[in-house]
Amino acid sequence: MSEPTLSTVLDRQLLLQLGDRLKRLREARGLGTVEMARRVGMTRNTLRAVEAGDPAPSIGTYLRVMSALGISGELALLAGDALQLPPGQSAAARSRRGAPVVQVHVSAEEDRHRLQDLQSLALHEEAVRLVKTQPNLLQQAKETTERWLATGDTRSAVLWREWLAILDAGAWRKVLGRTRHAQHLRQASPLVTTLPEPVRDHILSQVQSLKHGLVLSSTPGEPPSGPAGRKAP
Repeated sequence: MSEPTLSTVLDRQLLLQLGDRLKRLREARGLGTVEMARRVGMTRNTLRAVEAGDPAPSIGTYLRVMSALGISGELALLAGDALQLPPGQSAAARSRRGAPVVQVHVSAEEDRHRLQDLQSLALHEEAVRLVKTQPNLLQQAKETTERWLATGDTRSAVLWREWLAILDAGAWRKVLGRTRHAQHLRQASPLVTTLPEPVRDHILSQVQSLKHGLVLSSTPGEPPSGPAGRKAP
């Protein structure tokens, strides 16, 4: 059984933060989604996906939005050689002065609902990954939904019937978005019941690490650390 690594939830949080930042920058410039989509040459739905931190759009799509907002130069830290080790015989390599360490602090929003939504997204993305490769888990989710419909709270029946259609069609994007309806679907989800307990517990642990904050360091081989240098679980 494959367990998600720490980077799974961390990468998701970084994309969410990037999407939120791009949305704030657009709004600060007084640009609506129609005008912004026209400027970057994409549909409003694609722009919304970028601002939602959706992993589906390509890095090129994100870059087009960043360029329009004037922050594409920040990719220089990734595309350049500034953080690479110097050549072995260079003056920099012979220097006794230590290389600068770049650290970035990453944490989930203080708002409890935002943290819960990150947790919900991470659980469902892992569940979708599993059911795509294990048809028995998909069938298990369908049976759970049908059982809920027969014996559960009738107020959730509409969502559960929609879940049956989603499971049949594999319409995962409906439940992996950041819309209010997607959040309601995840709250009534049979999908997370398919996750093995160790996988679910591991994801919850990752989310808790982000709640307290992680430090990303440029030091080669250095894992993310928690507050005051404590290594994240």
